[in-house]
Amino acid sequence: MTKVVLYSRSGCHLCDIALETLEKLQNELAEESAFELEIHLIDGDPELEKKFGEQVPVTYIDGSPHDFWKVSPDRFRKALLQRR
Repeated sequence: MTKVVLYSRSGCHLCDIALETLEKLQNELAEESAFELEIHLIDGDPELEKKFGEQVPVTYIDGSPHDFWKVSPDRFRKALLQRR
């Protein structure tokens, strides 16, 4: 199963929107392209804060960077379908 990780920050409205979008896509794609979703808060983790800084939300698919600042549903769908 494909693993999607969302690097996020507390109180980040863009992160909230990205999470909402990913959850909708998870429900939508459950049959054809299911994926596991993990959320990692970068708050208080100096290494993650240095790595991602103000780019959150950052989305990774199977360990590879996919997007930052937002989740484009069309681009995300295409990326998942390419992994099938």
